[in-house]
Amino acid sequence: MTLALADIIAARRAIAGIASLNTPLIPSPHLSEKMGIGIHLKLEIGQATGAFKLRGAANAAESLPEDAPGVTCCSTGNHGRAVAYAARARGLRAVICMSELVPRAKVRGIEALGAEARIVGRSQDEAQVEATRLVEEEGFAQIPPFDALPVIAGQGTIGIELIEQCPELATVLIPLSGGGLAGGVAFALKNIKPTIRVIGVSMERGAAMHAALAAGRPVPVEEMPSLADSLGGGIGIANAHTFALCRDYLDEIVLVSESDIYRAMQMHYFEDRIVCEGASAVGAAALLSGKVRGLDGPAATLITGRNVDMSVFTDIINGRDVALGDTTLEGQAYAA
Repeated sequence: MTLALADIIAARRAIAGIASLNTPLIPSPHLSEKMGIGIHLKLEIGQATGAFKLRGAANAAESLPEDAPGVTCCSTGNHGRAVAYAARARGLRAVICMSELVPRAKVRGIEALGAEARIVGRSQDEAQVEATRLVEEEGFAQIPPFDALPVIAGQGTIGIELIEQCPELATVLIPLSGGGLAGGVAFALKNIKPTIRVIGVSMERGAAMHAALAAGRPVPVEEMPSLADSLGGGIGIANAHTFALCRDYLDEIVLVSESDIYRAMQMHYFEDRIVCEGASAVGAAALLSGKVRGLDGPAATLITGRNVDMSVFTDIINGRDVALGDTTLEGQAYAA
């Protein structure tokens, strides 16, 4: 099966009762002044679960079998929260499988929705093994975090909204991880407005889709601690959909450093008055660091989630050092 624009249009109808549609697209005066063109922020932080993932999970939940003993998934946090929310709406048990690298704040958020958070190993791949076992041995239904057409179609609804809200958009920057968001949104954008430029943005360390596209095939990538923890994890060696979508519909990929992300999180807080995750800030990080060139019209970046560890966030806005695994990211006071 392949993705069609009709699937994304149908997803928009299907998720209307669970996920928020037409989330705000607001200008960022500070970024606009810095870049010399209009920069807009798509605020997916307004979703009930605090992140865009609810769109894909809600669409996938519509097709779950009525007699499933429960639903499971592998997640770095936000997808698990979305699946837990959608499962609760349908009265289903949810078991969310995650690695030890997922921040405790995201684990607690999942548990608060009545789901079981099952911590397995130190990588997405290890956590996925447990999710697969629940499907094969206990009959659970699975909602994959990105490589499933209903999930991709749900995330793709953002692309339709972007064009409706700002038809003159020339460039869109999308946080890039497993490719469900970037692939779905890029597919929608390019099918509606083929001339639009779509840029995937990820962190320098452990950028799985970037490594896969460079190799021409999915490859294993070591997960590394990052401020953009939501972008961690592999794309799956047997990737069925998102690798091809990102290969065919992304115009380029930009990688940003942890220091770039740190500064962008500060900027969103002090200038846009937004509390956001590191993954939400990678678009601004790419712009502020000068790694995106040739902008010739209005641009938008996606503020994908707000489920940040607030102790880490407080350190960042106060310019303090932040621990990333065995290393320390040196703090820096915010400078406009």
